[in-house]
Amino acid sequence: MPASQPIETPFVRVSGLNKSFGAFHALRNIDLEVGRGEFVCFLGPSGCGKTTLLRAIAGLDPQDSGSIHIAGRDVSKAPPAERDFGIVFQSYALFPNLTVAKNVGYGLVNRGWSGTDIRARVAELLALVGLPEQGAKFPGQLSGGQQQRVALARALATSPGLLLLDEPLSALDAKVRVRLRDEMRMLQQRLGVTTIMVTHDQEEALAMADRIVVMNHGVIEQVGTPEEIYRAPRTAFVADFVGHMTFLDAVVTGARTVRANGLDFTIAEDAEAPVGAAVRLALRPEAVQARAIPADAPNRFEARIGDLSFLGSFCRARLEPTGATGGSIAADFSANAMRDLGIVEGEIRPVAFPPEALRVFASAPS
Repeated sequence: MPASQPIETPFVRVSGLNKSFGAFHALRNIDLEVGRGEFVCFLGPSGCGKTTLLRAIAGLDPQDSGSIHIAGRDVSKAPPAERDFGIVFQSYALFPNLTVAKNVGYGLVNRGWSGTDIRARVAELLALVGLPEQGAKFPGQLSGGQQQRVALARALATSPGLLLLDEPLSALDAKVRVRLRDEMRMLQQRLGVTTIMVTHDQEEALAMADRIVVMNHGVIEQVGTPEEIYRAPRTAFVADFVGHMTFLDAVVTGARTVRANGLDFTIAEDAEAPVGAAVRLALRPEAVQARAIPADAPNRFEARIGDLSFLGSFCRARLEPTGATGGSIAADFSANAMRDLGIVEGEIRPVAFPPEALRVFASAPS
C-alpha cells in the first residue's frame, strides 16, 4: 500500500498523540493510519518512541493527549482488555508452570469457553504455527523459536482484530530469526489480521512490512513502502538508518548540479536549495557502476580502489576518486563483478555515480 494513497477506512487511527516521562518527550504529535489487514513496522533506534507508541495503542502506557481509534471505535481511554488485540513480546512471557496447550488456551479460559472448544481451538492454533505435537510440553522444554511460536498462537487464540508484536524476533539467533520472520509474514497474510510490529532491525522491516514507519526522537520521519523508504528517503536520518549510505558535504552549483570534494556531480532532480547553499550528497554503495561505462557517462570518474572488505556475496570498497580533495565513497561489488573485472586493491579504474541514484539533503544544523 503506497504511502501516497490515503487509507479510506483505517483500522487503526492515531491523532495528535503525545507522551512524556517526566521531562522526556517520548512521542510528539504523532498522526498515523493503519489499514485493515496491513502489516506495518515501527522502525527506529533505541529510544525513538516506537515501543511507547505500540504500548499506547495497546493501552499499556496511556498517552498524555491525542486520540486512538481501533476499528472505528474511540479507545483513547479504554483499558487494554477492551481494545481487541493480541500481543507478542520479545521475552515470550509464557507461564513456565503451564503446558504449551494451557498457555495457548489461557485467554479462552478467561472468556468462559468450554473445555471441548478450548481443546479444539488450541489444536487448530498449534497446527497453524507448526507445533501440533507439543501441547503437553512445558515452555522450558522448547527452543526459543518454538516458544515464540507458542506466544504467537496464544496472541491469536481469541481471533483479535489487531496483532501487536514488540520486537518478537530479537532474542533469537540469526538463522531462526530469518525462518520465523518468513513464517510469521505468511501466517499474517493467510489470516489477514491487521498487524503492527516494533523492530530496530531494518532488514526485518524491509522483508516483512507492507509499510514502514521510521521514527526518531519521538516523531515520525517517514512512512512508506519498503521500496519507498529505501530508494527515496525523505530525510538524511532515514537514508542513514535504513541501509548503508555515503554522505559528502557539498555545495549547490546549479539546478541539478552540486560540487563535493572538488568534484562536480549531476543529479536527476532539482536540489531544492539555492546556488551556493551547503547540502549533503548521498549515494548507496550498490548504486556505483563499474561495468561498461561510456566515456561521456555523467558522473564518470577515475577512482583508486581502496580497502576491500569481503562480505560474502559482495565486497565493499572504499573509492578514492582521482582529483578529489578528500574523503572516500563506499561501493559494493558483487562476487561476479569482482571475478569478471578482476578488481583488486590499489588499482585505478573508471566508475560512475548515476544521477538518479544521488540524493541531496539539507546540511545538518551546526
